[in-house]
Amino acid sequence: MSWYDPYLSIYGKPFSEVPEHIVSETRSRLAAMQSSEPLASIVVIAYNEETHLQACLWAISEMKCTYPVEIIGVDNDSNDRTAEIFERSGIPYYTERQHSCGYARRCGLQHARGRFYFDVDSDTLYPPQYYEVMLQHLLRPGVSCASATWSYFPDANHSRLSLRLFEMARDLFLWVQHFKRPELSVRGLVFAYNADYGRKEPYRVDIIRGEDGSMALNLKKYGRIVFVRDRRCRAITGYGTIGQQSMWQSFVGHVKIQMKGISRIFHQTDHYEDEEDNLVRK
Repeated sequence: MSWYDPYLSIYGKPFSEVPEHIVSETRSRLAAMQSSEPLASIVVIAYNEETHLQACLWAISEMKCTYPVEIIGVDNDSNDRTAEIFERSGIPYYTERQHSCGYARRCGLQHARGRFYFDVDSDTLYPPQYYEVMLQHLLRPGVSCASATWSYFPDANHSRLSLRLFEMARDLFLWVQHFKRPELSVRGLVFAYNADYGRKEPYRVDIIRGEDGSMALNLKKYGRIVFVRDRRCRAITGYGTIGQQSMWQSFVGHVKIQMKGISRIFHQTDHYEDEEDNLVRK
């Protein structure tokens, strides 16, 4: 049994089908976790994520962490029941009416009180030790931010074997890439950084994707970007840009994009190329 199997019982379902005891128990656990003096702020952004948000919050509520944290939400002006789920969860949340991940993450950063800021995507599930392991890396001297790895849920179009091969190839590329261009290996769903540094480097809101890689590039002046390969903090998510095509089509498309980045690994530049350097966001 995988750690995320219980959360799959409601992942992808409308909020009306989520058992009330899951909602109430999640609310109680989240309330117990909230600290008045948090070391880290866990910021969940959501836009029309009614079918995923409750599962994400449920997973967060069961994390194991000895460090004080706060959990806050940002509703990016959704038109489904996303705001209601935040309300029922009991965590503080804010509405950002300008649409894009950049605006939503900027809103979260403006309200975060922790020394460290954790990006959380509401269609993603995080394992129990995710935050503790990531914080251990962030607390090391000379580190400005950290980015972890992630997996996908197997489904009818993506078998466990094909996903494993795909992820092994992708992770190897990201690992090699991070030695010279670590900002290119950053993905927003598994990204955390020093919030004080982040407030000096505003999120880009003029691009649809790539705001986290751009932030990571700016944070390099404050310290190292750590690429965390520890499976204890390997998140799992839906398919995003992979979509419902076959794994072979996904792999070929991914490799083509990655090959464009390989030539740039050995040609360091100061400019973050939004569309190409961003590679595949998920």
